[in-house]
Amino acid sequence: MAFYIVATIIAVLFLLPMIWSVANSFKPPAEALANPLALFSKAFSLDNYRRLEGVGAGWYVYVGNSLMIAAGTVLLTVLIAVPAGYGFSKFRFPGQIVLFVLIMATMMIPFQSILTPLFLILKALRLQNSLVGLVLIYTTFQLPFSIFMMRNAFDAVPKALIEAARIDGASQWTILRRIMIPIAFPGVATVALFAFLNSWNEFLAALIFLSDQNKFTLPIMLVNVSSGIYGIIDWGALQAGVTVTMIPCLILFLLLQRYYVRGMTAGAVK
Repeated sequence: MAFYIVATIIAVLFLLPMIWSVANSFKPPAEALANPLALFSKAFSLDNYRRLEGVGAGWYVYVGNSLMIAAGTVLLTVLIAVPAGYGFSKFRFPGQIVLFVLIMATMMIPFQSILTPLFLILKALRLQNSLVGLVLIYTTFQLPFSIFMMRNAFDAVPKALIEAARIDGASQWTILRRIMIPIAFPGVATVALFAFLNSWNEFLAALIFLSDQNKFTLPIMLVNVSSGIYGIIDWGALQAGVTVTMIPCLILFLLLQRYYVRGMTAGAVK
């Protein structure tokens, strides 16, 4: 009984900020500004969402930019992490352990410490102020964790399946595509989910490497909304922007939550 009580309290603590944001986004702007801490309102209004259309290029432009960046990051991360994780899990080659340790060590490098080198690299590639350049940066920082996750996921697959497929004449690509990936799909889904959430919510790199207002992402739009006019925060519009930002994350997590839990524990027990 105590477990359910504690679990309920924790769930309420996590859900309350989201409920507060959604409730405030439907308040009339004047009421949201006058009393932003109130949870509910007697009036229902979509004015806060209409006000987002006047922020910069419009919220739909920033949603499109964030979606393109997140989709590109997910696709590139999965395409690289899956074969890399498969190679580290099922093959043995000289320097394998050293290479894997070096890849994992990059996770300990603070992003802020390499901003200047990253900017110079993007400038040399003519990808500064580019959504493609941002996708490459996000993928680079997502790969170490993703490769680690996929190696663990493939470690949980018995080698007997691979040996049986080789006896039947299957190539390495066929084994990976038709046997390994379907079995390790929870790990793939977990990698994709993490890549999407990290790229969708990332702020610092987008702020530094993007200068064109039409290429800004949703987190940068939220900063512009929160700054307001004369330093006054437009609470209604801000919470409307937060709600728009939350929706894809919640939908994607609810669709993939069963795979997420299995993917996080993949390779824990053999």
